[in-house]
Amino acid sequence: MTSPTTPASRGTEAPGPGARLPLIDVLRGVAILGTLASNVWLFTAEGGESAMIFESDAMSPLGAFAAEPSVDGLARGLFLLAANGKFLGMLTLLFGVGLAIQFRSATAHGSRWPGRYTWRALFLFTEGLVHFTLVFAADVLMGYAVVSLLVAWLLTRSPRVRAAVMWTAVLLHLAVVALLTAALVLRTPAADPDSVGVPPEAAALYAEGSYLDQVAFRLDNALWLRAEPVISFGLLLFMFLLGVRLFRAGAFGADATGRRIRTRMLAWGLGVGVPLNAAVALAGPDLFLVDRYVAAPIVALGYVGLVGWLLDRMNPAGAVVTAFSSLGRMAMSGYVLQNVVCVVVCYGFGLGLATSLAGAGPWWVMGLWAAVSALLLAVATPWLRRFGAGPLEALQKSVLARIPARTRARGGDPGGRPGASGGVG
Repeated sequence: MTSPTTPASRGTEAPGPGARLPLIDVLRGVAILGTLASNVWLFTAEGGESAMIFESDAMSPLGAFAAEPSVDGLARGLFLLAANGKFLGMLTLLFGVGLAIQFRSATAHGSRWPGRYTWRALFLFTEGLVHFTLVFAADVLMGYAVVSLLVAWLLTRSPRVRAAVMWTAVLLHLAVVALLTAALVLRTPAADPDSVGVPPEAAALYAEGSYLDQVAFRLDNALWLRAEPVISFGLLLFMFLLGVRLFRAGAFGADATGRRIRTRMLAWGLGVGVPLNAAVALAGPDLFLVDRYVAAPIVALGYVGLVGWLLDRMNPAGAVVTAFSSLGRMAMSGYVLQNVVCVVVCYGFGLGLATSLAGAGPWWVMGLWAAVSALLLAVATPWLRRFGAGPLEALQKSVLARIPARTRARGGDPGGRPGASGGVG
């Protein structure tokens, strides 16, 4: 342990122009592994990702434990309680931070805005579409691409306009969640118990079906499988803009201002968010939307503060920090790779472990998460030393480099300042 004034802490000081932001890279690495901690339960569920359509409580923290208390149910519930929605909120916040960094860089270089970023968002949407179709139905990239275009435009508006949009977005989001939750609470239970749950044909598709059959299922059910970005659009917009606001307030620096902001995030995020999250989770699957889209983002802010607090006290050149930072620098590649690995390991056309280990309880699922996480952390640093960028990041850079840059055609936000560039989003 070191104090905030030691060299280890100074390693996370706000860097000069062109340098990266160490805390943001580490947070991205944490967020990537955290999203897997939620998604791994979909890969290993009966019917795989189809559970998003057929089982409303498939991702409900403590839902199984509340219905039938057991050690297995408690372990699964606590694991999901710590992960569900929190790292999605963190990743969304960091996409907003990345967008703010790119705007600042464009302003410093006198480049047109959003200019080339429009192409970057289009590339991100295309990556998400391919990822959704070929790999995993719960893709986040398409939703991020759409929201990022709106936020990119808002960065050219005044802080007052952005604040109005941000708070309007969260109020509309809360209204949507309230209405949908009321519908869940008031719905009439199914008369036929056998009609609830994953249909046998969906279970067989992921246990025994071919890869192309699963691709066809995603395309046939795209409307339902793409519902989350629509439902959570207001939240995504709010978290993007909050990321911009926190970045410009200095929340990710290692100076006194950054530590003060992160301490408040830690105290309020965990102090308010964790009790609220636990209460909602124990209330059952009918409050799933409140758990994932209201309580979880509050806890996510606490997680950001906690990671910052830990990083201030760790050796920035140590193996752990370096591994998470490296994964954060190739976050998009890591996100897609972890899903590809889980698809091959879990589904019937691959190793089929979701079926063969179905009776092993939650322990093998948590073990799978730990194994895939260790794999990503182990390969990230050597890969970057050899190639300098993740494969998808390199592909994106190569494609965008073919688009000619244009000088800025209109003035930028007076809140934008020259400085470091980098990040995802």
